[in-house]
Amino acid sequence: LSLMPNMIVSAPKDEDELQHLLYTALGVNHPMAIRYPRGQGVGVSRATQFHKVPIGKGEVIRQGKDMVILAIGSTVIPSLEAAHKLGGQGIDATVINARFAKPLDSELILETASYTKKIITVEENVLSGGFGAAVLGLLGKSGIPDVKVRQIGIPDEFVEQGKQSLLRSSYNLDAEGIAQQVMTLFPSLLEIA
Repeated sequence: LSLMPNMIVSAPKDEDELQHLLYTALGVNHPMAIRYPRGQGVGVSRATQFHKVPIGKGEVIRQGKDMVILAIGSTVIPSLEAAHKLGGQGIDATVINARFAKPLDSELILETASYTKKIITVEENVLSGGFGAAVLGLLGKSGIPDVKVRQIGIPDEFVEQGKQSLLRSSYNLDAEGIAQQVMTLFPSLLEIA
């Protein structure tokens, strides 16, 4: 959907954010897609008053100094859990709920990239042409030197049917897998911890 002109593409982190994105979509003058996973929500309480979510703006949900986990949709909560696990290993990770695959929050992404130089994008989507690819494109145009970016998501292959927890685990999209990928992809973080 990101290839369509003027399309807004979003993915909520939980059921509360979903209701606010739906409310937001009613008031925009562009087509807006809201991608959410099958199954149940994460169980957060929902606000009784709706508010508009600023289009193309993410949110920092955990501040850290060593690296950034830039997550979207159903991967935000596991990314936050992974950051807590990484904290036990001495790695201080920022976690950003990107919310929008299009438009990206360019200002927030470039600001965090410039100070940590290490980013992992996490998405429950095919990597080819997905959210992480858009982030790579943005960083490639930015001119910020020496930023290391890795992507976690679904490879370009057919995904078997199964329980969400099993599938997420097999593609490293659960908290344990995300934390392990950070330590594997950025071993230098363990050396400074």
